[in-house]
Amino acid sequence: MGRIGVPELLIILAIVIVIFGANRLPGLGKGIGSAIRNFKDGMKDDETADHKS
Repeated sequence: MGRIGVPELLIILAIVIVIFGANRLPGLGKGIGSAIRNFKDGMKDDETADHKS
């Protein structure tokens, strides 16, 4: 699989807008951002627990 360029990203964005609608995109982005943040925090907690054992 090759690199993802600007045209591919625009096509993906257009599909996401069609599926979810433009009004729901900010909430969707916020949800994805908080999920990534929680995942990273969970990984940090796991690493500190491994070092303490």
